[in-house]
Amino acid sequence: MRFCPITLDPIEVEGQSYSTKGLRILSATLKKLSPLEYTVDEQLLEAVARADKMSIQGFQPKLSSILRVKEGRFEVVDNHGRFILKPPPPEYAEVPANESLTMTLAKLSGIEIPDHGLVYAIDGSLTYWIRRFDREGRGTRKFPQEDFAQLLGRSRETKYDSSMEQVVSVVDRFCTFPVLEKRRLALLVLFCFLTGNEDMHLKNFSLVTRIKKDRPLVRLRPAYDLLNTTVILKNPPEEVALPIRGKKRNLTRSDLLGSFCHERCGVTGKFLDQLLETLSGLVPRFDELIGRSFLSKEKRNAYRAVLHERSGRLGIG
Repeated sequence: MRFCPITLDPIEVEGQSYSTKGLRILSATLKKLSPLEYTVDEQLLEAVARADKMSIQGFQPKLSSILRVKEGRFEVVDNHGRFILKPPPPEYAEVPANESLTMTLAKLSGIEIPDHGLVYAIDGSLTYWIRRFDREGRGTRKFPQEDFAQLLGRSRETKYDSSMEQVVSVVDRFCTFPVLEKRRLALLVLFCFLTGNEDMHLKNFSLVTRIKKDRPLVRLRPAYDLLNTTVILKNPPEEVALPIRGKKRNLTRSDLLGSFCHERCGVTGKFLDQLLETLSGLVPRFDELIGRSFLSKEKRNAYRAVLHERSGRLGIG
């Protein structure tokens, strides 16, 4: 059975590359999606050539793109792109499949994320795509956003010089409804622990400002860049990028649930119990989707091992 690289659902029609649901996530009228017109090597060369035009930075190569719905294809552009394309970095060929899977699991968990998935390229490789959440209209207007490094006076070089407690303090200080945003943050942190994301530094947290009823609404941006970095880096020594209770490794249920979620984020016992019950019920579904993912067998097994070890540590396995 073949699975859709956008939804991980079974593909209904033999010979098709995507499910109907997957195509409709991109556009309600999209009937087909042609392969990207660049090979992996050509995408990487394009990413380097266009790097100074990209407003989103990071270690992964990126291209800005629009979707030509009538033609059924992505087109790489320099300006007003509505999608980001991420080809596999040379050293980490399975990063697109890893990110697509992890973001899919995040959505199942109730974490707000943009539309995303994988698209085939002309050489048969897979490139990760994600819809930009910070653009509206024809992509010419951007929502203001600031990452937590900026808000805490840190730089790209000092983005690890902080703590998750300081991340909470930013939410308390700047968000319009901090109680709600701290619940979202608690869920995100637990999810990242479960899925082996040990690289959530200050620049991976941002606040976005939107105007609602003529008033600014400041909240955490939808989640981006969620990866199981533990399987990419092959068991790194740290479990989180920013310490919790002064710790970056050997985190316990007490550290994550008692200290961070309850004491720092103010998540009540009843809500926390519901959150844990939800995550516990999702572990079998996570396991199933890992099996459907486009990761290699070795990486799927490694991903599962992280998930089950971490869920056991949280007491939800």
